[in-house]
Amino acid sequence: MNKSASAGEMLGHPKGLFLLFGTEMWERMSYYGMRGIFVLYLSSLATATAMGWDMAYFGIDAAAAGADDLYQTELQKKALGILGTYAMLVYVTPVLGGWMADNVWGQRKSIIFGGIVMMFGQFALGTPHEYIAGMEQTFLWLGLALLIVGNGFFKPNISTMVGDLYVEGDKRRDAAFTIFYMGINTGSILGYFVVGTVGEKFDYQYGFLVAGVGMLLGVLLQLALSNKYLGNVGVEPSAKQTSGKDAVANKPLTPEERDRVKVILIMSFFTIIFWAGFEQAAGSMNLFAKYKTDLVFFGWEMPASWLQSVNPIFIIIMAPMFAAMWLKMGAAEPNSPKKFALGMFFLGLGFISMVGAALQIGDDANMKAHVIWLVMAYIFHTMGELCLSPIGLSMVSRLAPLKYTSLLMGMWFLFSGLGNYAAAAIGQLVGDAGPLSTFGGVAVMAFLGGICLWLLSDKLVDWMHGAEDFQSADDLESKLEEEMSVVGDHEGTQEKHI
Repeated sequence: MNKSASAGEMLGHPKGLFLLFGTEMWERMSYYGMRGIFVLYLSSLATATAMGWDMAYFGIDAAAAGADDLYQTELQKKALGILGTYAMLVYVTPVLGGWMADNVWGQRKSIIFGGIVMMFGQFALGTPHEYIAGMEQTFLWLGLALLIVGNGFFKPNISTMVGDLYVEGDKRRDAAFTIFYMGINTGSILGYFVVGTVGEKFDYQYGFLVAGVGMLLGVLLQLALSNKYLGNVGVEPSAKQTSGKDAVANKPLTPEERDRVKVILIMSFFTIIFWAGFEQAAGSMNLFAKYKTDLVFFGWEMPASWLQSVNPIFIIIMAPMFAAMWLKMGAAEPNSPKKFALGMFFLGLGFISMVGAALQIGDDANMKAHVIWLVMAYIFHTMGELCLSPIGLSMVSRLAPLKYTSLLMGMWFLFSGLGNYAAAAIGQLVGDAGPLSTFGGVAVMAFLGGICLWLLSDKLVDWMHGAEDFQSADDLESKLEEEMSVVGDHEGTQEKHI
C-alpha cells in the first residue's frame, strides 16, 4: 500500500525507490566488503597470533611432519566456522527486527537504528590490534554482535518498504524489486573492490574501517532525504495499518492467507539448499581462490576477494536480459516455484565448474587452477540467483498478510541464514574430503533440490490463490519497454541499475 504519494516519479517509479536503492547500496558495500575479506583476515597468521590461535590451541605438535599444513587447514576451518555462525545469525535476527518494525517502531526507525549499530560493529572489527592488546577477541565478538543485531533491524525492513511504495496489483512491483536488487549488487561491487583492495593490499582492519564509513554514508542518506521522498512509508508499524482498530489488527488469518504463508515457508526452505552452495563464495571458494588459483597477471597478483565481484557485475549485465526474457515468454513464463528450481540447476552447473578446477589441480600441492573455472562458477551462480532471490523478495511482498509482512520477510532471511550456516559446514569438508568430493556433492544436492521443487510447483501455485496471475499477456510490450528503459538509464548513470 502506497503512502508516499507526493514525492513524484523518476524513470517510471516513485523517487523513494531510488532513495532506498542508495541506502541499500551503501549498506551492502559495508556488508559485502567485510564479508569478502573476513575469512582471509581470520585465517591469516597475524590474526591467529593476536587471537591466541597457535598450534597448541588446535592440539598440533609443531615438530610433527606436515604440522604447518595441518595448522593452516585447522585455522581455515576455524575461520569458516566463525563466518558460518556469523552469517547464520545475520539472517536470524531479521525475525526480531521484522517483529519490532511491524509492532513497535515501524520500518523507518528500524533501518536507521540498524545502520548505526552496524557502523559501530565495523569500527570495532577495524580497531587496530596494537591499540587493544589483550582484548583482540573481545573486539572481534563485539564487532560481530553489533553487525548481527544491526542487520536484523535493517535488512527485512528496507526490503518491505520497497513493496510499500506500490499499491496492490501495481505491475511495476517486480521491476522495482529488480532495480532495488541492483542496489545490492552495486554496493557489493564497491565493497569487493574498495574494501577488498584496502584489506588485502594494506591491512584487513583498515578494510573494516572503510566498510564502516560506507555504512555511515547509508545512514546519513536516509536521515537527510527519507521525509522528502518516502512520505509516510515505513513510519507507522504495519500491524496498525488495517483500520486502526485492534479488532481488525488481531483478526485471524483466512484459509487463503494460511495457504499463502505455507508457500512462503516451503519455498524459503528450499533456499537453504541454494544458499548452502551459493555462500561458498565467501568461504571455501574464497580460500580456494586465495591459495589454489593462479591470480598472477603480468607479474601482479589480483586480490582474491575481487573474484567475488564477478557475481554482482554479471547480475547487472544479466538482470535486464532475464527481465526481458521473462516478459517475452508471455504465458510460457515459468511460475515462481519453477524459477526457483531453475536457480538450483544453475547452482549445480556452477559447482560442476568447480569440479573442473579441482580436477585440474589434482593432488599436486603446487598446482594452481586456472581462474576461468571460478569465473564460470560465479557466472552460473549469478544466473541461479537471478532466478531465485529477486523473485523471492517480490513473492513474499505479494503473498504475506499485511500484519505479518516484515515478520515473514524476516523468516525469508532466517532460512537464508540456515543456508549460510550449512555453507560453513560444507566448506569445512574441503579440508578433510578435498575440493573434488565436496564441490561434486554440492552439485548433486543442488540438482536434486531443483527436481523436487519443479515437481511441487503446480501445487504451490494452487496455494497462491491467484497471486501468480499478476501479468496480463496484452501488456507485455509496455512492460518490456518499461523494464528496458530503466535498465538503460540506470546503467548509463552508474548509480545504476537496472
